[in-house]
Amino acid sequence: MAQANRRRTGRDGPLLTQRAAVVFLLAALVGIGATVLSALSGTTWPVAVSVGGGVTAPAVLFFHQIID
Repeated sequence: MAQANRRRTGRDGPLLTQRAAVVFLLAALVGIGATVLSALSGTTWPVAVSVGGGVTAPAVLFFHQIID
């Protein structure tokens, strides 16, 4: 009976849970926002994209901790 909760390998299921999708969506929005703000401040696009990418990973960790 302990194995009743396991998923069958033949069934199609979601790739991400709703919580993981929300965490990644918010992190992507934060990264895009940081990229746009950095580009508007006068930096070049490669630097702005690097800033956005650098902000995304901590945003994932932050939203993972605060969303319960």
